[in-house]
Amino acid sequence: MADTTAVVIVKKKKAHAGHHGGAWKVAYADFVTAMMALFIVLWLMNASKQVQEAVGGYFKDPRGTAKVVGSNRDGSDTYVALKKEDMAKLKEDLLRSIHHLDQQDKLKDQIEITVTAEGLRIELMESAKGTFFELGNATPTPALRDLLGVLSQELAKLPNKISIEGHTDSLVYSATRNYDNWDLSTDRANEARRLMEAEGIRPDQISQVRGFADRQPRLPQHPEDPSNRRISLIVQYRVVDNSEVALPAAVTSQNAAQNGAAAAVSSASPAATPGLSPAGKPGGR
Repeated sequence: MADTTAVVIVKKKKAHAGHHGGAWKVAYADFVTAMMALFIVLWLMNASKQVQEAVGGYFKDPRGTAKVVGSNRDGSDTYVALKKEDMAKLKEDLLRSIHHLDQQDKLKDQIEITVTAEGLRIELMESAKGTFFELGNATPTPALRDLLGVLSQELAKLPNKISIEGHTDSLVYSATRNYDNWDLSTDRANEARRLMEAEGIRPDQISQVRGFADRQPRLPQHPEDPSNRRISLIVQYRVVDNSEVALPAAVTSQNAAQNGAAAAVSSASPAATPGLSPAGKPGGR
């Protein structure tokens, strides 16, 4: 008997797959974002501790009230506050800049930079003939202008406050003169302030300008030594709270006692007038 079973061949038409949409774009965007985050983390791992703290401070408080924030300047320049552990590096940077100015180290014995309880103290000490100021008055020499220009360029990068002190030796002016060592020390400190502000120091960066006359000699055993005549620049420590300058309690009490003897500073002090000591020597040099 013949096989009468019919063979039926069914052909299925292949339909085109539906449009996959934009899901791949989302995945790609997630991938790019993850890569960017990875690069930022790698950069932060190799950045300095100050930069890491500044970035962390921003993310903790984008409004800028965090304890550690970045620059307070407009533009791309950034700086962070220096604390005690950073002062040694600042000292090396300043010495390096001074050496570029004074490659023969002629001023080596007249510049002293030390880290103290109050901050980084920069002492500019006079010579017997007068290196930074003319004898007996507050007229700056070219050496002081050049040196303060170099220092100001470095210190202007910092948010730390700066105080300026003027000191004299124990040689006195004639009693007939209405001008003494208090006036001279104050005028010299104020003149240093003017020069530094002209070289980039912000006016609000200066916290104090003080004159101590001969009350704080560098060499108490030799009160007439020329090195007692000096200008002191103090880069003060920056605190990590809402205040700006932190001084240890011992230093604060000491400064309070010193301020009782310091002369009041006028923003426009008169020019110094040379005087003579009873022995006929230029007084208060």
